[in-house]
Amino acid sequence: MKSAVFALVFALASLALAAPAAAQATPGTTGAIRIGVIGPLSGPSADFGLPMLNGVKLAIDEINSFGGYLGRPLELVIKDDQANPELGLKLSQELVREKVIATIGFCNTGVAMKSIDVFQASRTPLIVPCTTGTPVTTRFPPAESYIFRNAPPDAIQAPFMVDEIVARGWTRVAVFADTTGYGEGGLQDVRRALAKKGLEPAYVGRFDLGVTDVTEQLKEARKAGADVIFIYTIAPQNAVIAKGRHALGWKVPQVGAWALSFPLFIDGAKEAAEGSLMALSFVAEPTNERRATFLARYARKFEGPRIPVPMAAAQAYDATYLLAHAVLSLPGDRLDGPGIKAALEAPKRPYYGVVTTYDKPFGSQDKEALSANMLVVGTVKNGQVTFAHAEDATRNRIVQRKQAAGGL
Repeated sequence: MKSAVFALVFALASLALAAPAAAQATPGTTGAIRIGVIGPLSGPSADFGLPMLNGVKLAIDEINSFGGYLGRPLELVIKDDQANPELGLKLSQELVREKVIATIGFCNTGVAMKSIDVFQASRTPLIVPCTTGTPVTTRFPPAESYIFRNAPPDAIQAPFMVDEIVARGWTRVAVFADTTGYGEGGLQDVRRALAKKGLEPAYVGRFDLGVTDVTEQLKEARKAGADVIFIYTIAPQNAVIAKGRHALGWKVPQVGAWALSFPLFIDGAKEAAEGSLMALSFVAEPTNERRATFLARYARKFEGPRIPVPMAAAQAYDATYLLAHAVLSLPGDRLDGPGIKAALEAPKRPYYGVVTTYDKPFGSQDKEALSANMLVVGTVKNGQVTFAHAEDATRNRIVQRKQAAGGL
């Protein structure tokens, strides 16, 4: 544990080392540096919105304990979008009017897609720690984009899980996707991944959020001969599908993206959730000392050993440090959107994070910090999320650094 503490101290010290340029800050600048945070802190998506916020808070507390920005604290301006796209748009406009220097946020693809124009138009950097919908970082030309992401996009989650499906010998895939932007984007990513394997869905079922019964669609999928179900929706609807399958006595595996690791799915589906498989960037197990330190500090600050959605917390924590490294590399007269964007795209040194070591996570042509080699297959076992493969647990002890797209 001593070396784990050293890792944290090193991370904080590296922030100080990033600050020589900032020593030339504009004289007389005082007061807090305002950073926006936006996500679903209440409502059906709060199960991962709150861990996201907590990850940001934990990092900000650590950074401020080390002096913030030249003695100026970093202050959070927090907005609850309730997973509502219209409300998210309104609150995003408020953040820009309140002159935050950057924002960390969004958990829902539909909300993010409704709001990202606000940040792009105002040249306010946005780092997305949870939303995985592929289009979030592809709307704007990369060289011009102020939209960064520290979460695995569905464009890598979907093929990662299709590889797992094919490796297990399952070839007749039923895809269930909701009608939101998240579901539609995920469906298209799964279709593309299957096509690269010479496959196409045996059945496609679509449904609106809030649906409570998909029995007839499940029967159709079974009739089509599906031997696995690939789901793209939020946790409560995942539970509806799992319970419906279980009630039919249809013993086919259920796979999907990271939403299958959420407590609203696991607690809602109960025994029907057992054995579900999902793509994860982070499992809440102390597989190395940096992660052990993070888990211990999170538990102490938020008074509980269990993080509802560990990926959301870890990715948000790392996103906050990536932003802090960028901010602390700038003098006061460049502490603006274009300056922060340039600093994010050309970091001066690596950041030794919880999910990975970030060595040039972004670039002028690349707004995605994570790559597919960082993912592991998670599974639900006895109501908890753990590694599906023993070799993943072993491999996860060694930090997987980012690979270029051609190496995915």
